Amino acid sequence: MRTFIILISAILLFNLSSCAARVTKRPAKVTVIKTAPQNHKIVVIKGKHYYFWNGRHYRKTRRGFVFVRV
Repeated sequence: MRTFIILISAILLFNLSSCAARVTKRPAKVTVIKTAPQNHKIVVIKGKHYYFWNGRHYRKTRRGFVFVRV
């Protein structure tokens, strides 16, 4: 009986632990800009390249440029 209780408690202990390492939220709506304007500038912040125009920073993706907060 004692072995049975230890076995059941061990199974419950392993089943109640979470396997999720990180939960992230994705923005609901992302505006993709296909081409950068002629007056854009490339800036490097903490080793990452950003494109800057109109007072905003953008990252280059496969689909175009996406606004990011630096």
